[in-house]
Amino acid sequence: MATTTSQQDTALFVAAFFDELTRWGVRDVVVSPGSRSTALAMAAFELSCRRPDALRVFVDIDERGASFLGLGMAKASGRPVALVCTSGTALANYYPAVIEAETSRVPLIVLSGDRPPQLQGLGAPQTTDQLKAYGGHVRAFRAMPLPGGRDSDIAFARQAAREACLAALGPAATLVPGASDEPAPVTGNPEADAYLASLDAAALNYDPNLQVASRASSHAAGPVHLNFPFDAPLKPDFEGADVQAALRGARDCFGVGARTLPAPRRKGAEAPDADAAPTLPTVGPLLGPAGQLPPAAVASLEDVWHKRPTLVLVGEGACATLAEAEEIVAWARRRNFPLLADPLSGLRAVDDPLVIDNYDNLCRRGACPRPEVVIRFGRYPVSKSATAFLEKGRPVSIVVDVAETRDFNLSTDLFVGTTPLGFVRSPWHTEGRKVQRAFAEEWVTANDEARRRILAVVPETAEHPVEGAFVRTLLELIPEGSCLFSANSMAIRALDTFYLKDGKPIAVMANRGQNGIDGVVSTAIGAAQHFTQTTFLTGDFTMLHDLNALALQREILKEHGPAKKGRHGADDGAPDAPVPSIVIVLLNNNGGAIFDMLPQASDDPYFERLFLAPQDVDFQAAADAFMVPSARVNTLSAFREAYAGLLGNPGLNLIEVQLPLRGVRDRYAPYQA
Repeated sequence: MATTTSQQDTALFVAAFFDELTRWGVRDVVVSPGSRSTALAMAAFELSCRRPDALRVFVDIDERGASFLGLGMAKASGRPVALVCTSGTALANYYPAVIEAETSRVPLIVLSGDRPPQLQGLGAPQTTDQLKAYGGHVRAFRAMPLPGGRDSDIAFARQAAREACLAALGPAATLVPGASDEPAPVTGNPEADAYLASLDAAALNYDPNLQVASRASSHAAGPVHLNFPFDAPLKPDFEGADVQAALRGARDCFGVGARTLPAPRRKGAEAPDADAAPTLPTVGPLLGPAGQLPPAAVASLEDVWHKRPTLVLVGEGACATLAEAEEIVAWARRRNFPLLADPLSGLRAVDDPLVIDNYDNLCRRGACPRPEVVIRFGRYPVSKSATAFLEKGRPVSIVVDVAETRDFNLSTDLFVGTTPLGFVRSPWHTEGRKVQRAFAEEWVTANDEARRRILAVVPETAEHPVEGAFVRTLLELIPEGSCLFSANSMAIRALDTFYLKDGKPIAVMANRGQNGIDGVVSTAIGAAQHFTQTTFLTGDFTMLHDLNALALQREILKEHGPAKKGRHGADDGAPDAPVPSIVIVLLNNNGGAIFDMLPQASDDPYFERLFLAPQDVDFQAAADAFMVPSARVNTLSAFREAYAGLLGNPGLNLIEVQLPLRGVRDRYAPYQA
């Protein structure tokens, strides 16, 4: 074997690593520029130029924003997304996104460049202890060796990539060759299939595989961290590595060490037919449901809710597509189970009487029908009134989850270790009896009454429309099949109140793992890379906290623009990708209006100074600075015109809705009474 240089060894090592990532489902890499991570960044870029259908590279100069950009991509796709950063504080800037990924079950693969061992602990610049930097917040950590170019080094790099993907996806994920991101609409459950077949196709008029929620929340996915030490010279030599690859019989340095299927041996032939040897197919994550329950477990659970009023609390992580949402509804209809549907559950895309979309308002009253048994799919919903209502009644609690109860109310009586889809596809027998039918009818009647109140939200002619009027108009105009990403605080609560089931499938997502405002603009932009149209609903605090995410306007237009050039300037021949359209709807009340609904609310000076904290930011000027088209409105007709006009406009767009800072509790009161 020919002698290799250290730069060729580095190229061979990182090329094999990134090639293997793509074989195991990674399609996107977000790079934060830096010196020590040069080899990682260049390998990702080089592979994206050579095989643009296999990998996309995004660049964000702000590490915190970059990590949330990747988080959004992984949340929307369900596939692991790789993050690349340099040494020192860069890694620390990923911390908020890593914690969000941990609690929201989003697969992230953090790849950090580091100084070699001989520079550690000796005062070298940009050096800190990066080993296990995220502690227990990651599913796995690996300290990578210094790059090497031997066959054994290449084999290790590939195995490390495989292990990273498996750890990020979690134990319930299944890796299958040629897996599609879109599950088949036929469920395999005769009961659900019969229900779907009975629906009026003309009334549905939608692709059942349309996404209605995050693809990454129902399994035990999460972040992983691999730390790569690199010594100078830092720039890898891919051209020289290609020469070395040719000597090893590989097409290029990214193919070294890649496994292929043995060539089939023709009958009577002395040697295999090399020309007929197929390569191993690229694998990808198929996040299918965990196994169905055995008959004995089904019988035991049916005994629990037999003749006991039962409802289902459905939070984020219950389903991802319209077909899956319909499956859950079909199961509930057979048993007359009311489905209290969180806005992130995906169920509000289904216009069925048993989908209780006004559960937050109903639970506030305390007079709604009380269950004796509650089945929970996914995390607890946004609504605090719902959890308080259930805590007070203390029904039997059955939690359905693949890994943990996530029960901060300490009320779990039975834990069923499967996904919601695995649960509903199990061989159930009983149907809803008289007691259950009457219980469901009470919930449906109360929900319909609350729905009429929401639909009567301030009319178009109102001189001073409230938040809900703008949200209702947005939901009326938002295109089917698009993404609605919500910020936390008032934005997600506005959705919980005013987002009514209407049979129009849209993918509704938010960062509810930590309920924070860190990097939410970047997360929404990341999620938008998997949709033609995205709307991001946010308040001014969240917008201000991640305002520099608007700098991604250039990156979005660049990444989805003309085909990229390879290392030698040759056109890769890939077709231009459509530029996603992202409309940011900013509900600007000039401060922390949500605190007006919390116990801190007061007329004393401390309240405005410490909690409302008016900012007086000119968001229009900020949008201009980043070349983002924008409009400022304060009437419904102006909002309708601006929103409809910006839908489909490539890249980032901003609509600022001006609202009062004080009085938000009074503005919501008519719809929550």
